[in-house]
Amino acid sequence: MSGALSGSAFVPPERRSPVAGASSVGYAAGMTHRLDSLRSALGRVGVWSFALQTQPAAMETAALAAYRAEGYRATWFPESIGSKEAFSHAGLLLAGAPEMVAATGIANIYARDPMAMMSGARALTEAYPGRFVLGLGVSHAPSVAARGATYQKPVSHMRSYLDAMDAAAWTGPAMAERPAIVLAALGPRMLELAAERTDGAHPYFVPVEHTAMARGVLGPDPLLLTEVTAVLDTDAARARETARAFAVRYLALPNYAENLRRLGYGDADLSGSGSDRLLDDVVPQGDVARIVAVVRAHLDAGADHVCVQLRAPDATDLCLAAYRELAAGLGDLLG
Repeated sequence: MSGALSGSAFVPPERRSPVAGASSVGYAAGMTHRLDSLRSALGRVGVWSFALQTQPAAMETAALAAYRAEGYRATWFPESIGSKEAFSHAGLLLAGAPEMVAATGIANIYARDPMAMMSGARALTEAYPGRFVLGLGVSHAPSVAARGATYQKPVSHMRSYLDAMDAAAWTGPAMAERPAIVLAALGPRMLELAAERTDGAHPYFVPVEHTAMARGVLGPDPLLLTEVTAVLDTDAARARETARAFAVRYLALPNYAENLRRLGYGDADLSGSGSDRLLDDVVPQGDVARIVAVVRAHLDAGADHVCVQLRAPDATDLCLAAYRELAAGLGDLLG
């Protein structure tokens, strides 16, 4: 596909010369071409969807074809409790929609050991060069407990996990490129780790101010791939209700609440389903012009790519018509 990620030949960690100041898994000086290729493959605006996982595989791939026809080059999907498993899900999407980049937002590091994570990423990268992005995340304590695991300190645990991924053996075929990897990152320390050890960061449930902060922490080169949830609906009351139904579960999770506190939101903003101010900033609602303005603001603040999660009252709605309408408004931002 046009803009597919390219890179130098993959060399297993045990045979690679150390790069000062960087892991062999992650971002290092001299990777400008690789990162620019990934930016091109993703495009400036993509799709982020919970609804995909609720659909049969044939309907999912048809939806991806529809998104691609409107100009979106990348589709992001989650790995949540009870959802489709991240790598098998990505394989289905990559096989069924050959023009689309598939990205995990995110694959939970508590769901598999580091060697399995790296082997899965290598297998998909070898089979679909330039079309798979592995977003990694530490998830949240309740989700981790539901898997029978114990939540650990996020940054130190992620660092150790990346170390183990870096050291993972690989007996598969020679690789033309190493897997594209980004971290779910909100706070400065995880953003620093993303810049040091991976291709960049994938923040979620954030206002524009976070994107500016994140770019400052990452520096100019690592990728900043920001998720933006939005409700494309001109019925103000219904749109607000949809936004509240989405926001309430995230505001109950400490990782998201603390991140928003760092950005100046107080108890009144964070209680329940959120204040009107917070909802306007984090889950924008309204017509196409309103959503496009927010996407543009994130890009102007330093995002390389904004993956838009359009929400409808029915959480299983793939929002095909809404993404079509948004694409018309985005115009050259999709380029």
